[in-house]
Amino acid sequence: MRQDRIDGGTRRAVFSPVDNRARVDTVVRRLGDAIELGLLADGEQLPGESELAGRLGVSTVTLREALMALRQQGLLITRRGRGGGSFVALPELPAEERLRTRLRGWSTEELRDLGDHWAALSGAGARLAAQRTEPEDLIQLRRTADELIQAQDAAACCRLYGRFHVELAAAAQSARLTREQLTLQGEVGALLCLVLAEDSCREEVADRQRELISAVQDGDHATAGTLAERCVREPVARLVAVRLAL
Repeated sequence: MRQDRIDGGTRRAVFSPVDNRARVDTVVRRLGDAIELGLLADGEQLPGESELAGRLGVSTVTLREALMALRQQGLLITRRGRGGGSFVALPELPAEERLRTRLRGWSTEELRDLGDHWAALSGAGARLAAQRTEPEDLIQLRRTADELIQAQDAAACCRLYGRFHVELAAAAQSARLTREQLTLQGEVGALLCLVLAEDSCREEVADRQRELISAVQDGDHATAGTLAERCVREPVARLVAVRLAL
């Protein structure tokens, strides 16, 4: 599998058909999560309404409602006239106090349960990637891991951390796992800013990611799965500690 297939797998998951429940909300969440993770680049133009509605499997009316909601959230801007359309506007992640307020809405039991679910998904993705991915197809994962250690602020760290797990699922050639990772990022991903701001946590995660990439490259699916689970469990454990201290 070539690198463009991995990158394409991530984007195909973003633009794949949504389910039949609460379609406007589902489209808003799908595209909003992709924008906040940086999977859709700041300033990038979305496909035209007819094309995008077709890819997502929704009506143009549903799509227009979703795009309007995304504009109201500041995630899209619309330009009129020649060369116009809907363009991505990458947001700032919530400030620390807003994140702490949001974290108070989670119990420690809920956080641990979510961590278990997330770790299971990432572990499964890593095991499949180790079985299905060729060594030369890991360029994007390496780039994301390198960018994480060089990131200058918590918001960038948070996006790169989430993007890594989405790209890992895409490397596993699983559209369903990729969509699940996108959903998780929207649910809790921003909260990790509270721990990824710490140099020790960021370095720990970056080291684990590099070990994970090596295991995937070597085809060591058991080690890859274990490392992917640790990549999730360790930051979530720190987040639980922050919640206990509130």
